[in-house]
Amino acid sequence: MEDQQNNRTKWLHVRLKPEEFEKLQKRFRRSACLKMSDFLRRHLMKKPLINNYRNRSLDDFMDEMIILRKELNAIGNNLNQTVKRLHTLNQIHEFRQWLTAYELEKRILSNKIDDIKKRIQNIAEKWLQ
Repeated sequence: MEDQQNNRTKWLHVRLKPEEFEKLQKRFRRSACLKMSDFLRRHLMKKPLINNYRNRSLDDFMDEMIILRKELNAIGNNLNQTVKRLHTLNQIHEFRQWLTAYELEKRILSNKIDDIKKRIQNIAEKWLQ
């Protein structure tokens, strides 16, 4: 019940001139807020805004890690489906088809792992600069 009371249900629509919007964008970029809505809400409610505190390289790192996690989850799902299929095979013909598909999946998996390794290397190089 408390979650429903804390939800924001009212919309506020505002029209701005391009230069006004650009000014807000500049202030937002200097803030530690991750979303424009959070920044504007804090500004309107006169809550303190933290400027120049957010570590942008850490944000970039987190974005890359999210992408890598999604890739690894997809690989894991494919592998689980393959193993599940292996357990349901009844005939030799099906097994041969599975082996062919497995070799293709293995190549794709190898390519994805190489891609992940390259991204991690890029992140490490940026981090150590």
